Amino acid sequence: MKKINVVKSNDEFNLVMNKGKCFKNKYYVIYNMKNNLDKYRFGISVGKKVTNAVGRNKLKRQVRNILDYHKNLYSKGQDYIIIIRRSSLGEDYSILEENLVKILEKLERENEQ
Repeated sequence: MKKINVVKSNDEFNLVMNKGKCFKNKYYVIYNMKNNLDKYRFGISVGKKVTNAVGRNKLKRQVRNILDYHKNLYSKGQDYIIIIRRSSLGEDYSILEENLVKILEKLERENEQ
């Protein structure tokens, strides 16, 4: 994922989380909102209570890798905030990938309607 496709500021995070649609499953909470840009942007968050810094960074790297591999699942002009839940800690990469792909597909079906 390129740095240009990242939601960085706290204000943008809060805006998407407060005004956007919310989708949840066992491993992720995803907030989605339309932006006025011609690109998609992602913000990834893992709480401090989930694990230590090494574990949080590992989870974020895994999610970024999944997002890079499945670029056809999300559309331009959208902001996505992905919050990784504690239950994803210690899970196999393939399970995390499968669940993230499912929730992104569900989100895109909702956006098309």
